[in-house]
Formats: sequence, C-alpha cells, structure tokens
Amino acid sequence: MSGLRLWVEGVGLWSPQLGDFAALGALLDGGTATPAPPRPPATVLPPNERRRAPASVLLAIEVAGQAVAMSGREAASLACVFASSHGDQAITDYMCATLAQAPTELSPTRFHNSVHNAAVGYWTMATGCHAPSTALAAQRASFGAGLLEAASQALTDDAAVLLVCSDIAGSGPLGELTHCRQPFGSALVLAPQPGPSSIARLDLQLLAGHADTPLPEPLAGWQRDSPSATSLALLMLLSQGGGRCQLAAAAPLGLQVDVTCKTNEPLA
Repeated sequence: MSGLRLWVEGVGLWSPQLGDFAALGALLDGGTATPAPPRPPATVLPPNERRRAPASVLLAIEVAGQAVAMSGREAASLACVFASSHGDQAITDYMCATLAQAPTELSPTRFHNSVHNAAVGYWTMATGCHAPSTALAAQRASFGAGLLEAASQALTDDAAVLLVCSDIAGSGPLGELTHCRQPFGSALVLAPQPGPSSIARLDLQLLAGHADTPLPEPLAGWQRDSPSATSLALLMLLSQGGGRCQLAAAAPLGLQVDVTCKTNEPLA
C-alpha cells in the first residue's frame, strides 16, 4: 500500500486523569495530571439526553465535541468513524446476567443502548449530522483500524472526517475477560488537505505486523488499562511536536505514523 497523507485539525481527549488534550500537554511538559470531572460533560447533548445517556455515550460525545470545536468545523457536515474495542461493557454485562437469571426483566432502554453504534447514533442526532457514519471494533487494534478507515474515507471522498475511539471500564465477569480497568476516549478531526486549522500532518504506512511504540509512565499504565488508550502513542507526538509511532490496525497488520507538527515546519 502506498502511503496516506492527511492533516489533523482537532483533537479531543478524556480520561479520569486528563480532561482534554491540553491537560496531556501540561503533563508531558513536567506538570501533574489534574483529575477530570467524575463524568464527561458531553455538552453537545441536550440536557435530557445527557441525563439518560450511558457512560459510554457520554465519553464518546465529549471527546468528539472537543475535537470538532478545536477544528472550527460544523459537526453536521462531518462524516464520522466511531471505534471501540468493547462498546458499553457495563450494559453488556447487565444484559448477559439478566438473560441468564431473569430474561423477562431485560430493560428495553438498556438493550437499545447496548448496540455498538449507540454513541454514533446519539452524536448524529444531537448535531443534525446526515453525513455517512461508521462504527467498528477491532479489539486492541480499534484505534489503528479506525484511523485507517477514517484516513481512507477522507482521501477517497476529499472531505474531512471525525474519528472517535473510546472504551469504558469493564465490570463483572466481562471485565475480568477484557481487563479494561478505566475509561479512555480520544478523537481527531482529519482533513485530506492542509488548511488554516491544521495543527499537524500525518503520513501513514501499512506494515506487515507491528510492535506498539513504548510509552513512558504513567501513559504506559493508562494504555494497559484501556484498549482505546493505544491512541496515546499518537497523541503524545501531536503534543510534543512530532515523531514516529506504530499502531496495531488488525491482528496481523500495523500502521506506521509519521507526525509533523505545524510548529516544526510547514505542513503543505
């Protein structure tokens, strides 16, 4: 595969330790992690929807809103790719337990929120977005697979694409299997051409196999605790001025990502 080149216009980030992308930059500059609010604000959602939405939706909507706000684009016009390794693990665990013990008591509302594209459904309704949307899962390769999908769409359609990747903590027997111990979400607005909002250029190359780029602590610990936190390898480079990382994109495939930030050299 020949290389893919595209530009980053917006970044979103939320975890219990970091409330946004700026907080990551402050930490990498020698500061300390400032705990985020107990729940992602997800202010893009109307108040009634925020109260009813599950944790997985709030997390995805929060990082999507941050990235789009930074880009200056209209959310309604952006095609979107929402990736998650496990979806809403809390609801899935509840459904499995209920079906095993008292299937007639299964909540229709919680079943509705269990589908893997629930977050993208909330997002497109809240923003009035009629552009194409995609929901995908690839275990711990979900961020890399989502990045490859979003890059392919952006370059094929010559239009900006929103990428979101998020997972909440596992619970019950499911949590013991997934080993996902904390929530983590990130988002990027990716464009096929440089523009006034561009903050970095990405050059992607598909690899046969991969070796995840080592991260310093505490980032390495957060990466171990959430499959969506594999994005930290790329987010760290975006924050620190550029470099190269590798990401899993599927079981046998990886992505090499070269990051060139605007502060270092012209992006065009």
